[in-house]
Amino acid sequence: MIVHTIEPESIPEVSWITRPWGNEEQYAKNITTTATLMIVKPNQRLSLQAHSKRGELWIAFDDGALILLGWDEDHLQEFYPKAGDKIWIPANCLHRLCSTGPEVRVLEVAFGEWEQADIKRYADDYGRPAEGE
Repeated sequence: MIVHTIEPESIPEVSWITRPWGNEEQYAKNITTTATLMIVKPNQRLSLQAHSKRGELWIAFDDGALILLGWDEDHLQEFYPKAGDKIWIPANCLHRLCSTGPEVRVLEVAFGEWEQADIKRYADDYGRPAEGE
């Protein structure tokens, strides 16, 4: 179940499969996806960014994350997911992952074309370019 999102109608279908040993949640089946484990150092954050070619499902592995979501910089919603929570980020939605203190891990499952050039940065703590790498 997706816990946080700002556009619920665009969430990809998640299959719940019962097995004799337990259960599986299947997030993607035979479609273009890229899975990335993001590890954010204590008190650090990713750029405020958006992507036009992909939506992203984030799965929090740890408590201590802050996620900002919104359609423009002046109207960002704050989410504080717990370990196991799932966050859907539609294409073109501004988003930022932050550590509120501890190291945090979030699994990103990107639906669509994943390429570094598809990043548009609105704010960045590290002086990286507004688009791409």
